[in-house]
Amino acid sequence: SLPVHLKTWEMIAEQFGFSFDPQILYELTGRPTIDFARRVVEKYGVNEAPEKIVRMKQELFWEHASLLKPHKPVVDLVFEHHGKLPMAIGTGASRRSAEVQLKALGLNKYFEAVVSADDVTRHKPQPETFLKCAELMGVQARECQVFEDGVLGIEAAKTAGMFITDV
Repeated sequence: SLPVHLKTWEMIAEQFGFSFDPQILYELTGRPTIDFARRVVEKYGVNEAPEKIVRMKQELFWEHASLLKPHKPVVDLVFEHHGKLPMAIGTGASRRSAEVQLKALGLNKYFEAVVSADDVTRHKPQPETFLKCAELMGVQARECQVFEDGVLGIEAAKTAGMFITDV
């Protein structure tokens, strides 16, 4: 989803008259959108409430969900292990954003649980998201493998004592 996130953040930047720095995505991937919006307000001096920027960003992202592309090696694993191993999604996205993405990719029926930013209070790099996934699947954390695309998520998985694959 990173290319679509980048595109929609660039669209927000255009509306407010600044150039979005993609480094923000890499630093904050895994965090709730409000954290991105707060960074944008602070870094670029945007005169708008972060909560409004979140709504604008989410609506743009949902409108552009058809641009999402599956990460083939990970999706192949999902198909291969569906019904054989429990699987969950642990995301810094909102519940609605997670559902929109899974539906757009045709993956909404393959997971026992989805833990979103709305379901936890201590977001990545804290391990709460992944620990809740393990709990909902009925699996010990030390037996879980996390496929993660963000530095904060990798840190969260390490803290949780899980195996990690950096995608």
